[in-house]
Amino acid sequence: MRSLPHPRAATALWALVLALTVMLVAPPRPAHAADGLISQGKAATASSSENAGTAASNAVDGDTGTRWSSTFSDPQWLQVDLGSSATISKVVLNWEAAYASAYQIQVSANGSTWTTVYSTTTGAGGTETLNVSGTGRYVRMNGTARHTAYGYSLWEFQVYGSGGSTTPPPGGGGDLGPNVKVFDPSMSSGTIQSQLDSVFSQQESNQFGSQRYELLFKPGSYNVNANIGFYTSIAGLGRNVDDVNINGAVNVDAGWFGGNATQNFWRSAENMSVTPSGGQDRWAVAQAAPFRRMHIRGDLRLEPSGYGWASGGYIADSKIDGSVLPYSQQQWLTRDSQIGGWGNGVWNMVFSGVDGAPAQSFPNPPYTVLNNSPVTREKPYLYVDSSNNYNVLVPNQRTNSRGTTWSGGSTPGTSIPLSQFYVAHPGDSAATINAALSSGLNLLFTPGIYHVSQSINVTRANTVVLGLGYATIIPDGGVTPMTVADVDGVKLAGLLFDAGTTNSPVLLQVGPSGSAGTSHAGNPTSIQDVFFRIGGAGAGKATNSLVVNSSNTIIDHIWAWRADHGTGTGWTVNTADNGLTVNGNNVTAYGLFVEHYQKYNVVWNGQGGKTIFFQNELPYDPPNQAAYMNGGTRGYAAYKVADSVTSHEAWGLGSYCNFDVDPSIVDEHSFEVPNNSGVKFHDLLTVSLGGKGIINHVINSTGGAAQGTDTVPVNVVSYP
Repeated sequence: MRSLPHPRAATALWALVLALTVMLVAPPRPAHAADGLISQGKAATASSSENAGTAASNAVDGDTGTRWSSTFSDPQWLQVDLGSSATISKVVLNWEAAYASAYQIQVSANGSTWTTVYSTTTGAGGTETLNVSGTGRYVRMNGTARHTAYGYSLWEFQVYGSGGSTTPPPGGGGDLGPNVKVFDPSMSSGTIQSQLDSVFSQQESNQFGSQRYELLFKPGSYNVNANIGFYTSIAGLGRNVDDVNINGAVNVDAGWFGGNATQNFWRSAENMSVTPSGGQDRWAVAQAAPFRRMHIRGDLRLEPSGYGWASGGYIADSKIDGSVLPYSQQQWLTRDSQIGGWGNGVWNMVFSGVDGAPAQSFPNPPYTVLNNSPVTREKPYLYVDSSNNYNVLVPNQRTNSRGTTWSGGSTPGTSIPLSQFYVAHPGDSAATINAALSSGLNLLFTPGIYHVSQSINVTRANTVVLGLGYATIIPDGGVTPMTVADVDGVKLAGLLFDAGTTNSPVLLQVGPSGSAGTSHAGNPTSIQDVFFRIGGAGAGKATNSLVVNSSNTIIDHIWAWRADHGTGTGWTVNTADNGLTVNGNNVTAYGLFVEHYQKYNVVWNGQGGKTIFFQNELPYDPPNQAAYMNGGTRGYAAYKVADSVTSHEAWGLGSYCNFDVDPSIVDEHSFEVPNNSGVKFHDLLTVSLGGKGIINHVINSTGGAAQGTDTVPVNVVSYP
């Protein structure tokens, strides 16, 4: 109820009469009983932060002992993402001594176009309560003049109203959006199964669609069968792998493609145990389909029903109680895991740090076995704690690792509450994301498509950038969509970079040019389950997909793909020179899947590099031999080590040709390396698929020609 001026000479009786009169005749004000504090714990960003201890998130944490403060310049802003559109009725600013004398309160639907709902040039500091009226998902204080020589500083920035996220934000980090499906044991099996079936029905054959999904299971046991289609990730939300158990199946098959699994891309399973019905689970996949932190209480089959074709895959930090049964699966990398047995090999099966791995026997059977992995750090993952708050666990770095990180108990690592992440949603601009990163937040992409018209710049050491449900970043106007500074310990995981219609020089650059001289051995940057696509979903162009300039970087499972099918494909349409270029020193790569680039698929210029497993197909579509020449050499090597390199080692590498436009094309060799004792290659093969083209040698001038319709590998066990 609004107050009225009290007459200076009013008696107590008059006051009572006046009050009754107002109650009887004054028009009623709209009720605000439903309005509440809707900003606390949401994702906050700012134009700047004075230091790491004064991040924007401090202003929405409900703690008046922490604060946000800006650098010492004008203007500066602080904004909060309410998760969805809300009606705003009040803003409370709890200023520290460094306050704004002039500022606006603004609202926005998209974080880029703003409407001012309050403005002052006579700010008084202290605690200011502002009655406002507006609607938007984003609310910000835009300071234009400081009262002191210091920056702007707020203990708390509180927005009141109704709307915003309809569910409490997980851990205070922000709403995970409609395409993250969270299940808990209190839900009926039928309800869960219906939602799983609905997602799969949409995604089973949706190879180039725009839909993205993350299926999350809180700790507990579930009786369901989860079929996993395109752009779908399934994961447990336990701190430990066995906190979530699926009694039934987590299944990938290839019924949508006539029993052929060679196009079962872009899907994943992570951080749960499965007790499979009938004793066997199935994961029949090709590229970009990681299987991490999984416990299969039975056998795991890697081929589709009917023993159709399958082509490539990856297991890490997992335990298979029974046997892994590849059958028709052509190549596979298993790293830092435990298996009960292994069934067979087709072309290239590589094991690194695996308890229960078969003995080294390449090429018959084609098993390449390393007892330990040189340096590893497992992928960060989302989990809920005992208070139902969301966190991201960043596992510790290991050297000479073997077996799972969780065989002796919980995976050692550092937990980061989701309140320390900016939770991005499709439609967020690169400018908004960069402001979040510069304010000291980590970054979590919810499922969807993100168009960026400027680079997302990761500049702070130890920043975690994690994608859910194959979050996809597309550059507009030929920009580089993401760059990483030459700093310690950045973790990039779970992202798909899709080239735009205007050529980008590179899709992901780690470290600026010239960074190789700085060592990050104690805390390297890691790139895990990060995938690149040029064409397929539409015309796209990029000269390079991934350029790694920072030394000691760990590359742990990538697929860089210049599309050979879909839309927007052709020799002059989806143009791309190189898939991976490594300029940093002592870079270690596990699981390089790099295919169809028009020049070298991999170029390695740095010293001390190591690669464990490489799978490649040369481009299908050169129109003729003249179009596919490297100077006077026929074709390009799939994997090129620069002539200046004196130390490099690689294990388990395969390269195939399928020149289906002109089968007379010859590629001189798939591997091109300098001839010195410090450059060593182990267990290589080349294949001509159905005799469409010839690879004349395996490595340099060593190894016979891969040719003929029998599709028989040509092997080299060691070089030199």
